[in-house]
Amino acid sequence: MLVQSKSSDDFTVISPQSKVQKSFGKLRPTLDSLPVRKYKNRTKTLFSPSLVPFSNVVDKINNINPDIVHLHWIAGGMLRIEDFTKIKAPIVWSLHDMWAFTGGCHYDEECSAYQNQCGTCPVLGSNKLQDLSRKVWLRKQETFGKIANLNIIGLSRWLADCAKQSSLFKDTPVFNLPNPIDTSIFEPFDKQQARGLLNLPQDKKLVLFGAMGAISDPRKGFKELAEALTHLDADNTELVVFGSSPPKTPQDFKQKTHYLGYLHDDVSLRVLYSAVDVMVVPSLQEAFGQTASESMACGTPVVAFAATGLLDIIDHQITGYLAKPFDTGELAQGIEWVLSASNYQKLSQNAREKVLREFDSRVVAKKYIDLYNKIIKGAV
Repeated sequence: MLVQSKSSDDFTVISPQSKVQKSFGKLRPTLDSLPVRKYKNRTKTLFSPSLVPFSNVVDKINNINPDIVHLHWIAGGMLRIEDFTKIKAPIVWSLHDMWAFTGGCHYDEECSAYQNQCGTCPVLGSNKLQDLSRKVWLRKQETFGKIANLNIIGLSRWLADCAKQSSLFKDTPVFNLPNPIDTSIFEPFDKQQARGLLNLPQDKKLVLFGAMGAISDPRKGFKELAEALTHLDADNTELVVFGSSPPKTPQDFKQKTHYLGYLHDDVSLRVLYSAVDVMVVPSLQEAFGQTASESMACGTPVVAFAATGLLDIIDHQITGYLAKPFDTGELAQGIEWVLSASNYQKLSQNAREKVLREFDSRVVAKKYIDLYNKIIKGAV
């Protein structure tokens, strides 16, 4: 594994070695964001131009001389778009958001301009056709057209379909393979013990919401969740939020709210998922829904809107509840339906079995290996 910034001591992970390289690696995301900052009316959605030169990542890749190069999230200044053409091996690229086929936004906020040529970008708050998004799109068009063997993976059917409909990948092989889940780590844990470890009440129904920067990123649906909570009982139901610390001005929820901040290891996440009764993932756009699948692996049903990547994970009233997009009243109904379900244990069992069947690491790894072999043999 080749990364821009390494936080573990895993010897199989290759990263910048010298102090200068490490410092520049940490600086690259900031440098890459500079052209975006002139757009004062931009939204909070991430936008990456991938303009920063002098990355030695491609040299390291070619020195390793692999049979396949499998790219994941390579924004944040890790790779300049034009560097793709220097990679000698066939490329498999797993998309963790929409960035690969847009003019720079990581989610398009439903503007769908990536189906044409981008420009007048709503994420940038731009009213000009020849804006940064058009320039980035043109750079991608020129670069991707020069790559002999490029294969795209959408983590969900929704994301794969978006890639197929995009102007940049309409003639490129696109597949759908999910994120893998290590079900030996994410598995059910005793609920009472879990609540005791996290200092959560034993006698309440607990609703979980979590995302990195959950409160500050509108796409994660915190506003929609807040509206849904107004319809729910406040005496017996409490909210648990992870991925965010308590805000300076607390939300005026009816329900008591527990803010757990950032959890940095999978064991803590397993305990948290097992401690609650339901997880809510009210995202407006979601490439896959990693927290939803992790929660289900721990036997906790999930409620979400019936849209984008979450459609692959949740089976309506079988492993959780899919509410009409983006109806906060029905989202509340879904939460209440799970909390009061007479067959709750069956829902929990179904959720775990769904992940074992479709998202378990061994299942997904075999599908990737099969794809690698087909690409190497030229059978794609």
